[in-house]
Amino acid sequence: MRDVIDRPGLHLGRLDTALVSAHDLTRDFRVGTQTVHALRGVSVWVAPGDRIALLGSSGSGKSTLLHLLGALDAPTSGTLSWPALGAPDTLRPGRVSFVFQAQSLLAPLSAVENVALPLILNGQDQGSALHEAQEWLERLDLGALADQLPEELSGGQAQRVAVARALVTRPRLILADEPTGQLDSATAQQLMDVLLAALEPGSALVLATHDPAVATRLKDVWHLQGGAVSGITRSVRGLT
Repeated sequence: MRDVIDRPGLHLGRLDTALVSAHDLTRDFRVGTQTVHALRGVSVWVAPGDRIALLGSSGSGKSTLLHLLGALDAPTSGTLSWPALGAPDTLRPGRVSFVFQAQSLLAPLSAVENVALPLILNGQDQGSALHEAQEWLERLDLGALADQLPEELSGGQAQRVAVARALVTRPRLILADEPTGQLDSATAQQLMDVLLAALEPGSALVLATHDPAVATRLKDVWHLQGGAVSGITRSVRGLT
């Protein structure tokens, strides 16, 4: 139950208020003697309040596009700007946050210390950062696990801690790269419940996934194939 939106490859919105705007992006990688065209002429933008899924198979360009939108990488050609966020060297940690598929928590740190880390890197004193991190863990029903090390957490618990760490700075743009990819279907849906409920109303989420059941939890689904956006659909479930 989805309606196709016109102008595939472009999200409809106002460029002057966009959190990130991309025009005609390409990204090439050298693999041995071969050139891999990971992205081919992608033009998109993300506005406040957006809930966007990047849906595609492995190698479709989802992760590459996320990394470019978050200034973790630079395009081979094309232009990127962050009109409502500022210069790329000011985006992290704070205005843009990432959630990754693989275990990304720092092993020597407890759950609460992992969540507090972005605040400390932003200059907040350790005591208040830990207090705020504890509040976020409690908000995500993880308060009792604050002192646990990552190795003591289940996969679903560790990903919820990663979500808390991504949201603790109240970023305007959250980029999630297959955050449910290593979880079973029930745990994946629970993580999506937690993530969507915790988002600030004016923040935007762009989430890469290969799973249609996860993608349709979000309002807009950008379909990626062969490094290009082949179409955009609107999820009825994501509108509720």
